[in-house]
Amino acid sequence: MRSSIAFSVLSVLAVASAQTSTGKLGDALVVTDNPVGAVYVAALSDGGKVSGSVSAVAASNGTGVSFTVSFKDLPKSGGPFLYHIHDLAVPANGSCASTLAHQDPYQRGEDPPCDSSNPKTCQVGDLSGKYGKVTADPFEASYTDLYASTKPGSFAFFGNRSIVVHYANKTRIACANFELKSSTNATASATAAAAPTTSSTPSSVPKPPPAPPAPGAAAAGAMAPLSLLFGAFLAALML
Repeated sequence: MRSSIAFSVLSVLAVASAQTSTGKLGDALVVTDNPVGAVYVAALSDGGKVSGSVSAVAASNGTGVSFTVSFKDLPKSGGPFLYHIHDLAVPANGSCASTLAHQDPYQRGEDPPCDSSNPKTCQVGDLSGKYGKVTADPFEASYTDLYASTKPGSFAFFGNRSIVVHYANKTRIACANFELKSSTNATASATAAAAPTTSSTPSSVPKPPPAPPAPGAAAAGAMAPLSLLFGAFLAALML
């Protein structure tokens, strides 16, 4: 009897485990320190295969990011279409293939597919997996993602990454980089993040010796006490 109960419990746990997939570093964490006022936009070219944009605004309380998605001029077949935040920016040659894989800081992987009812277990960059595929042309959607970050240097920051639109078979159709469009207190941080320093001076390196005094400075310093003594001598003679 006990063995059958134990088997049933293990079966339930196995099914539950198969239905959701947590990253190697755990579930995605809710971001609560997004810089208020930060606005990022990835604009797809009107001359490309898809036009539109993905706008992202930090929530007023710093928790999560509000996304506004707008696509049009989609291919007539090959849908429903997918879109994700990818790890790298689009290079100057416009190659969507160079953006690498989905943004996935918790190392979840793409399989099994994202469970939209439990978004914290999905890849951070899998926006269509969490909030719905592109099923219409034109297509519009708005939602708040609690796991994305507009804070440069943070685990889930996407401001230096790209958005990529895919066919249903995951072939890439179009892509665009996120760019900072407006900010009240994130601009300086974003600028610093865009040009990080590659090295720093170790504390053990001795400081350089002070610069030698300018010519004549030492002599002038030595003459100052003598001039004071001479003035005092003249004052004494006048008494």
